[in-house]
Amino acid sequence: MAKKTRKFKAEVTQVLSLVINSLYSNKEIFLRELVSNASDAIDKLQFEALTDADILAGDTALKIRIIPDEEAGTLTIWDNGIGMSEDDLINMLGTVAHSGSRSFMEALEQNAQTKDLNIIGQFGVGFYSAYLVADKVEVLSKRAGSDEAFRWTSDAQEKYTVEPAEREARGTSVILHLRDDQKEFLQPYRLRALVKQYSDFVGHPIEMLEMKYSDEEGDPQFEQVNQASALWQRSPEDVTEEQYNEFYTHVAHDWEPPIAHTHFKIEGAQLFTGLLYIPSKARFDLYDPDVPHGVRLFVKRVFIMDNAAELVPRWLRFVRGVVDSADLPLNVSREILQDSKLVRVMRKQVIKKTLDLLNEIADDRPEDYAKIWENFGPVLKEGLHFDPEYADKLSSLLRFGTSTHEEPQSLASYVERMPEDQEKIYYALGASRHLLDGSPHLEVLKSKGYEVLYLTDSIDQWAIEALNEFDGKELVDAVQGDLGLESEENAEEKAEALEPLTAKFKEVLDDEVAEVRLSSRLAESPACLVVPEGGVASHIERLLRAQNQGMPEQKRILELNPNHPLIEAVKALHEAERQDKVTEWVELIYDQALLAEGSPIKEPAKFAHRLTSMMQEVAQAQLN
Repeated sequence: MAKKTRKFKAEVTQVLSLVINSLYSNKEIFLRELVSNASDAIDKLQFEALTDADILAGDTALKIRIIPDEEAGTLTIWDNGIGMSEDDLINMLGTVAHSGSRSFMEALEQNAQTKDLNIIGQFGVGFYSAYLVADKVEVLSKRAGSDEAFRWTSDAQEKYTVEPAEREARGTSVILHLRDDQKEFLQPYRLRALVKQYSDFVGHPIEMLEMKYSDEEGDPQFEQVNQASALWQRSPEDVTEEQYNEFYTHVAHDWEPPIAHTHFKIEGAQLFTGLLYIPSKARFDLYDPDVPHGVRLFVKRVFIMDNAAELVPRWLRFVRGVVDSADLPLNVSREILQDSKLVRVMRKQVIKKTLDLLNEIADDRPEDYAKIWENFGPVLKEGLHFDPEYADKLSSLLRFGTSTHEEPQSLASYVERMPEDQEKIYYALGASRHLLDGSPHLEVLKSKGYEVLYLTDSIDQWAIEALNEFDGKELVDAVQGDLGLESEENAEEKAEALEPLTAKFKEVLDDEVAEVRLSSRLAESPACLVVPEGGVASHIERLLRAQNQGMPEQKRILELNPNHPLIEAVKALHEAERQDKVTEWVELIYDQALLAEGSPIKEPAKFAHRLTSMMQEVAQAQLN
């Protein structure tokens, strides 16, 4: 089979250029990434060996080796893990980040000046960090169970080559041809220090070539340079903060330290340990429904799978870490996980430990929690909708902007500020703070000095339904439900007096609204549109329809302010039987209500013409 030369896909060449020349100030992290890749390859081999013991072919001493060669100027990271086929080499190394090279390149360009190391972790392209120190990289690999080996070679320009090669054992060797100014990474003391710093926790032996020693046959000798113990199995007292952070980098492929972690051991009917992390930043694909989530699952320290979603609900998809069970079978599959009572118990414990950690941060480190909420707040609120059984625990974590505070506030702080005569918690759903600030629905509440929670995330419409009360106080939608305020004096008399006018409004707007009624929520505006009980907020309705979700158009309720001079003037026109003018004013008031809530007008040209005509009449009347 002849050597094949291929071009990198998409923008890989530009990506490599950015990685090499723009992004990094700390080049030594290349070793961490390549050792982590080797560790993952061994993990995958162990997993396949659970159902196919023959794949090990008698070679059960799984390890990673670091081989410096000063004479050749090369540094090799060797493993006897799963290995790669020819197609694997092409697909995995010839394409940057299966999540999309264009998005990756744009993110790199945006962060080139700040040297944001988090970008690499977000896109999972740690292999390319090899070019931080090497001007050429060779990857020699043999897939477990195969007799064929292949060599991938590239100097980080536009092309790479793949050709048949020879390798005695399965696994992969990444051979770095170091640049002249990076030869420090051939020094054993330097490599030992980097392994100790970054990879001491890796659960497989990492061996270093001893340059001065050989056995009786002259074969090179290797010495293990890491502890090779599962960090999550150690006692928390024996683990430093630096070790926790380095392990997080290994698990999450995230360059930025996490905000917090929880390290726990559950004993009793079940025995399992866990180490969970809260990242300091959201990944770029946090809201991509096709991106897998979950934690790494181990059984008796044997790696089983990445992204065990069965242990972590989707509304905690930002959580990273590992869970190690002593009770699950080693041949566990996703089907078994889905049907396992043990897994359901583990899932509940993972949720509990995570929510306890978040509540602890919220109480003791409010500034850190503010960052968590900024990054993951909308995701957490999904839990109210999908797992309402956790509403009580989640309610203390919720944060919302309000009519008096731009910074997100807790429900507990809202309750502390409530006036003595306020009995309920009021909230309003809207597309933005700006629209809610001017919303006519909140006029009476504001006039009474009542604070209103602003719910502006798209998930809020469904999340808030699971939260009926907090601290014994009912939550009320200021835009939809009964505000629970006392009726004003003579309300029945006013309703009776305005009944002919409300009937006229309903007649004119019969195709647009479900009902016309008098309002107790308006103070300064003549009218507003109210979502019927059980309906969807107007901005969510438009969003769903724009996404072709089959959302039928819902008729809302038009509420009139019986005390507003405009309504009184229209009433007078109606009593004077000026029906043509009444119809114009009814349509104008309805369009004004649409504009006030941020909804589009069906016939803007007709509205503009009508408004111009009426303004002209008013101006002429003032001149006379």
